[in-house]
Amino acid sequence: MTTALLIIDIQNDYFPGGKMEVEGSVEASIRAKQLLGAFRERNMPVFHIQHLSARPGATFFLPDTEGFNIHDNVAPLPTETVVRKNYPNSFRNTPLLEQLKKQDVQSVIIGGMMTHMCVDATTRAAFDYDLKCTVVSDACATRSLALGDLVIPADQVHAAFLAALKQVYARVVTAEELIKSLP
Repeated sequence: MTTALLIIDIQNDYFPGGKMEVEGSVEASIRAKQLLGAFRERNMPVFHIQHLSARPGATFFLPDTEGFNIHDNVAPLPTETVVRKNYPNSFRNTPLLEQLKKQDVQSVIIGGMMTHMCVDATTRAAFDYDLKCTVVSDACATRSLALGDLVIPADQVHAAFLAALKQVYARVVTAEELIKSLP
């Protein structure tokens, strides 16, 4: 079974000083960098997913800005695939599924930002495409959310979404656990 790494939206706008800072972005990017290194050492396929804001009024991930660029911690090599997307689901209107099929990928390891948005949407879609999914909890990050007057802290949003994914859609592990399990 071929396994690929999907690194979702680890882009500069999510980091301190960016237009949409995510809590824990630096730490998550360091874990994603470790995963990336392990996949590169083993010559396993890597796909970098890069969000490009195309909707009117968008304020971050704008084309031709520093915030749009993939963060240096996980910068793609020229031989690695970069898939640009305009929606939370990395498969929607992108060539990702075809590229995974072309490499006979049947299992995906997922890390990135934000846990409650693009990581969640991509994992659920991958599952619906019959891919075996693993989400690396400490290689993901998110932000606090509000519902009326209720503010849900980022760590609780992160945990709730991972717990929901773990029910049916994915195995959830740490970067250390995942790397130890690689062939």
